[in-house]
Formats: sequence, structure tokens, C-alpha cells
Amino acid sequence: MAEMIHGAPSTVLAVFAHPDDPDVACGGSLARWAREGTEVHVVVCARGEKGTLDPAVDTARLGVARLAELAAAGAVIGTATQHLLGYPDGELPGGSLLESQIVALVRRVRPDVVMCHDPEAVMFGQDYYNHRDHRMVGWSTLDAVSPAAALPHYFPALGPAHQVRTVYLSGTLVPDVWVDIGHTIETKVQAVNCHATQFGGERPGSGQGGEGDSWSEVRVAAAVRRRAQEAGSTAGVAFAEGFRRLRLVR
Repeated sequence: MAEMIHGAPSTVLAVFAHPDDPDVACGGSLARWAREGTEVHVVVCARGEKGTLDPAVDTARLGVARLAELAAAGAVIGTATQHLLGYPDGELPGGSLLESQIVALVRRVRPDVVMCHDPEAVMFGQDYYNHRDHRMVGWSTLDAVSPAAALPHYFPALGPAHQVRTVYLSGTLVPDVWVDIGHTIETKVQAVNCHATQFGGERPGSGQGGEGDSWSEVRVAAAVRRRAQEAGSTAGVAFAEGFRRLRLVR
């Protein structure tokens, strides 16, 4: 029988690579918990300025637009704060630099739950493999949470140590816990649709920007609901998000 996550954590720190990632990965859970009183803090590590197929795009302007989309989505979800690390897409550093920045945020926010990409989820069948930035952020977050943030002699200048209780890994191939997002699925749809640079576009052959925008929102909504229904079918509810759980404190 599927194990459901019941109750809301006190404070969540969601650490993801690109501006749309938190909403796509766990927007329904974040929205549900925010409604139930959780302080939701989001960290986005890269600017998202290269997330386009258009070679003529001004990447600086795209980066600014994507951060505006992130802010709009955060208002929909109910996030308390958003922290922007500002790395160029595809250039997230390995080693202690990114890890130390995440440690600093963990010690400042002091969450009981951290959410991030599952860095072990690499090959998704024959059609997709996981973005390098996702993998880098996933590993750096795990290294930051345990042991670094919890032990006082790691990065001692970054504040008093803090032990995260639980990590939930998103985009995983092996989910083992689920959150029922039946009451927040439409909030997730609205948040994902804020990221128009990623999911917008005209309906083929329409030639009308407004109609195209409307069609894109419908298309995104259908895709978000379909994925949540697939997770829900495993969890035994209408709509769900699945995660791989790491319990750091029992």
C-alpha cells in the first residue's frame, strides 16, 4: 500500500536548479503545506537564461523574464521567501562553493524538511535524461544537508549547525512516499502556467498570440493534471506528487 505524507512540516527549504523546477516538481505539495501553515522557502540556483530553442533570444532579458515568472509563481504557491543564487545555466560549480551557499541557507532558514532533485535519477527510458544542472543541485544539496549543515566544524563561519529531519527527492525513478494534492492541483496548474517562457507559444496555425497563449495554458494544465493523476493512481488518490524520502532523524 502506498505511504502518504500526512501533516505539514513547520518549515520547508526547496532547492532547485531553474525557475520553473520547484513548481513542476513539487508545486502541489508546497501549495498544500503553505495553506496548512508551513513556511515555504525556495532556492533557485541558475538564472534560466539559456532555456530556449531560439538562437536569437537576448539571454539577459530571458533571465530577467524567468525570475519575474518565478516571483509570480511564488505568489500563487504562497512562498515565504525566494533565494536566487544567480549562476549561469549549465555552469553550476562542483565542490564546496555551491554546497557552502546551500549550507548557509539551511542554517539561516532552519527547515525540518528539504526538497531537491534526485541526482540518481538520470536515464528516463529512451526519451529523456536528467539535466546536468538538476544533478549538480541534487548532489550539492544532499552534501550540504548531511553532514555539512548539521556539524559545527563544517563551514563554521556560516552560522550555528542545523540538522534537517527529512529530505524529499523530486523527479525520482523510485518514489516511496506521496502527497495528496487533490485540493491544490489547480494551484499547481496556475503556478506552472506562470512560466510562459518555458510553456507558452502559439497554437500551430493559429497566427493569434492571444489564442495561442490560451491554448498553451490549456495544454500545460492537461499535462500537469495527467502527471499528477499518474502519481495519484499509484497512491490511491485523484492527484498526487511522489518523492523518494531520506530520513535523517528517526
